[in-house]
Amino acid sequence: MGESRGSSATIFGVPLADLRRDRTSVKWGRYDPDVIPMWIAEMDCAPCPAVVDAVSAAVARGDTGYALTQEYAAEIAAFADAEWGWGFDAHTTTRVADVLTGVTHLLGLLTDPGGPVVVSPPVYNAFYEVIEACGRTVVEAPLGPDHRLDLDRLADVFAEVTARGDRAAYLLSNPHNPTGTVHTPDELEALARVADERGVRVVSDEIHGPLVLPSSTFTPYLTVAGTERGVTVTSASKAWNLAGLKAAIIVPGAEAVDDVRRLHPWVTFGASHLGVIAQTAAYRDGREWVHRLVGELDANRRLLTDLVAEQLPGARLVVPDATYLAWLDLSGLGLGDDPAGEVLRRARVALSPGPIFGSGGAGHARLNYATSPDILREAIERIAGCLD
Repeated sequence: MGESRGSSATIFGVPLADLRRDRTSVKWGRYDPDVIPMWIAEMDCAPCPAVVDAVSAAVARGDTGYALTQEYAAEIAAFADAEWGWGFDAHTTTRVADVLTGVTHLLGLLTDPGGPVVVSPPVYNAFYEVIEACGRTVVEAPLGPDHRLDLDRLADVFAEVTARGDRAAYLLSNPHNPTGTVHTPDELEALARVADERGVRVVSDEIHGPLVLPSSTFTPYLTVAGTERGVTVTSASKAWNLAGLKAAIIVPGAEAVDDVRRLHPWVTFGASHLGVIAQTAAYRDGREWVHRLVGELDANRRLLTDLVAEQLPGARLVVPDATYLAWLDLSGLGLGDDPAGEVLRRARVALSPGPIFGSGGAGHARLNYATSPDILREAIERIAGCLD
């Protein structure tokens, strides 16, 4: 369904002038027109033809009502099985508006008001906002110096937060945002073991799962031993650039099915009908497209690595194995604890400020490289030029 249409064109071939003229999302509307926006997790890509066809046809026939989601769940399950060998029962899943909405509902279900939710910074900044919004308390167990899960630290923190009998959860970013770390099966199994020993419930955000680059392999959390009490939340919104077409899915482990069934049925009405149509088409008919996308992201990753080495010798790039987000250590450039603010002011390039990602974020910034190579080059040239 539409996969071959435009197949010779590059997905990231949209010129900067066209993006500024045609895009009206927050990415392009927040800053002045002279700013190159490389902050929020939204891609500068041409759309997946299968999604365009499905949504256009639905609107044309007036199919714009409330969502039925059985087919959506089935297609996600089929995609997960084909891509990662993850077979789960679509009938046990629950649909929600988006991943963070699902996380919010789950934290309300699995923890108590004021209770602890553990995260491993630097980590997706919205985790902090969601935990605060649902009245829980953030507890940090930072990544190790290698940007991988520090399992000894996690074990200590889990013991601390449950010592008084509090119900606790761990919010996992899998793959990890902003470092692009891909957790290994052994790491995930060890996480499940230390969490289970202390009764900590793991909620895994796997929205970037389809965006693992060729240097690594994605492991869904619920596929490793000991994760029966875990819960995953995922969506097509990042991999197919569909944040404006709201839908996501909650997948419970075998021993979490009854917990997830306790969610109020009203939760499922948050998924948009057009979002469900779009994401169903993406999972069913957009696999070739997302594979091409990953290939172009890999090329951009290599280009970014070269550009930083050549033009920003005082910076350190954490080369990601997944996502289209790069974690930059700019502390050696004399730009202070929040270099993104200085880069915006001096170079007119908008990055995500490192401090919003928690401990370890000072002196860092996150860069979104899901754009054309020309835009990527211009952005790094601007940053290098502002340092001169």
